[in-house]
Amino acid sequence: MIHRFLGRLTGIALLAGLLAITAGCNTMKGLGEDIQNLGHSIEGAAQDD
Repeated sequence: MIHRFLGRLTGIALLAGLLAITAGCNTMKGLGEDIQNLGHSIEGAAQDD
């Protein structure tokens, strides 16, 4: 039960993040930069842990 809830919550969070990224940029170049920045953020968070 809890695994199903967490799976749905994760899916919703990923969808919301994707929508925020696509709404925040007007060009494919902007999308690429946003994705690159997201990757750097994830990498930094992984190194901190």
